[in-house]
Amino acid sequence: MHKENEGARGADVLVRRRRKGIYILPNLFTLAALFGGFYAIVMAMDGRFDMAAVGIFCAMVLDSLDGRVARMTNTQSAFGEQMDSLSDMVSFGAAPALIAYEWSLRGLGRWGWIAAFVYCSCAALRLARFNVNTGVVDKRYFQGLPSPAAAALVAGFIWLMTAIGVQPGTADAWLNWTQITWITFGFTLYAGLTMVTNVPFYSFKDIQMKRSVPFAAIVLIALVIAVINIHPPTVLFSIFVLYGLSGYAVYGWRKAKGQHSSVISMSTDEPDERGLHK
Repeated sequence: MHKENEGARGADVLVRRRRKGIYILPNLFTLAALFGGFYAIVMAMDGRFDMAAVGIFCAMVLDSLDGRVARMTNTQSAFGEQMDSLSDMVSFGAAPALIAYEWSLRGLGRWGWIAAFVYCSCAALRLARFNVNTGVVDKRYFQGLPSPAAAALVAGFIWLMTAIGVQPGTADAWLNWTQITWITFGFTLYAGLTMVTNVPFYSFKDIQMKRSVPFAAIVLIALVIAVINIHPPTVLFSIFVLYGLSGYAVYGWRKAKGQHSSVISMSTDEPDERGLHK
């Protein structure tokens, strides 16, 4: 009789485990980020490239929140991780490539869609590599340019050009449309290929949101917000250009100092990698 009761309790536990659902809160942020990417694609198809870029940047903000919310509320799950990767592929892989192609790369013919495809495929490769290398990467750095920052480079340039009045097929006083198209081509290739390098980019993951900070830090945050509001396209694009170059600066500095330049090891048993992830 005692064994029968234990068996019944075990069956109840198994049923409860099978009925375990999906955490709503973090996945709401992920779905909202996915909508930002979808919205960007729709706006690009309608020729509203400024709004398309805004959709990408909104998706970036929401994507940065879903993981933090999951950790703060202890609602991490394998489903959430997979959902986040799929959302990133749409918002920071397919959407920027399509926006760049619709805005100017179409005019380059075969070269245009090749650049867009290279970016899109590099985003997919970067996300797949990130998923399988999570356990062996120095958490302070990303391996290659993170896909949201790559999307910000491409969409940020288009947003800036649109904000200063440059429209497809037109030109301003200092650049003609052909030059702008090739600059877009260069940004798209640079962002795509940098995603799949081993260049280290600071991840900001060692910043503790729950830790108390000096009063001056809050003042600094307020100043940053104020500066961004002066002209968001210019300031945000400038920030991500600097970030997009920072990894190569760190890589060059490590090489010059004779330090290990990579943040990844396929095997932590290799002598060169011991102690890298402490």
